[in-house]
Amino acid sequence: MAGLTSSTIGRKYAMALSALFLLIFLILHLTTNLLSVLNRDAFNTASDFMGYNPFVQFLMQPVLGFAVLFHFIMGFVLEIKNNKARPVKYASNNPSVNSSWMSRNMIISGAVVLAFLALHLYDFWLHEINYKYVEGIAPDAERFWPELHEKFADLWRVALYVISFVLLGLHLAHGFQSSFQSIGARHPKYTPVIKAFGKWYSILIPAGFIFIAIFHFVTQ
Repeated sequence: MAGLTSSTIGRKYAMALSALFLLIFLILHLTTNLLSVLNRDAFNTASDFMGYNPFVQFLMQPVLGFAVLFHFIMGFVLEIKNNKARPVKYASNNPSVNSSWMSRNMIISGAVVLAFLALHLYDFWLHEINYKYVEGIAPDAERFWPELHEKFADLWRVALYVISFVLLGLHLAHGFQSSFQSIGARHPKYTPVIKAFGKWYSILIPAGFIFIAIFHFVTQ
């Protein structure tokens, strides 16, 4: 790991691997949350399984937490390194022509997403820790849907979620293709497919989460 993160290329590669892991997690997370819209009992069953499964709780959850922190830390490190390497901007540089807004502001969208994750952890993860390990309340497989539904009763919270997922979509729009490029997946035959899939991914995944938040708000 030390060798992998000691160079700029190594850091980009490691960051890309963590990004691919998180891309898969987002699909699984969205799939589970969509059950809250489609079938209340199915959502409760899936949430109860993941909430009390030792493999998920004590292996996959720490791995996920590490991947999130590693990805964002590497992003900030690379941004700092790039700024130090080019302290003086080129006089002829025209950012709006040479690159997209998304690629120039990945650090900003990433910081907002990280702040959103802090709110998300406060809303759900800390609640679970308090429920299961602090207060030690007996398991209740029927509690998950009402708890999720209640979280979206306030318009301000729904608005924060919507804004955060819009910025996540912008972050994914550039980061998806960039991750594949960083691990060497460049080929005239496959690059257009990856680019097209990344475009739809960056739209559909955030849109799915936004739909869930709005659904629970309007059905209060």
